[in-house]
Amino acid sequence: MMLMAPAVLLVVGGLTSDVRKDYQSVRDYVIRAADKMPASLYSFRPTPDVRTFAQQIAHIADDQYNLCAPAKGETRKAAYTAIEDSRSTKAELVLALKEAFEYCDGAYDGLTDASGAQPSLGRPRNRFSMLNWNLWHTWEHYGNIVVYLRMNGLVPPSSEKSLSPALK
Repeated sequence: MMLMAPAVLLVVGGLTSDVRKDYQSVRDYVIRAADKMPASLYSFRPTPDVRTFAQQIAHIADDQYNLCAPAKGETRKAAYTAIEDSRSTKAELVLALKEAFEYCDGAYDGLTDASGAQPSLGRPRNRFSMLNWNLWHTWEHYGNIVVYLRMNGLVPPSSEKSLSPALK
């Protein structure tokens, strides 16, 4: 009979530290992608049945509020798709995106391993789970906008030679 020692999981800096770094990376990539896409291509959509680039950016901005508000113990005061329904130009959307990420930054900056286990407001998830949901959802849509950039001959920020400071 062979005895095996239990596996030991080493978490450096806690769970929330890694989630925060990953969020900062995707946040920076999305903002840089929004800046990089020319205003004239914000109406671009690869096929008729998907969102335009502008709608993708607006959707990402909306969901920073929709998913981070419960993690902050708050309720979003605007409609679920307020930004997507009301803004379409590059100037409007880049500003809205930056403001939305700034709002969400507070949720990630205030997160600790202990506070992450606390329930979120109005959702059957804890704070950590809400912010993790926001994280993977933002990465999912960053993947969408990477395709939009490439189809227009642009190199996505995550493929540029210099890496995001959060990944170094």
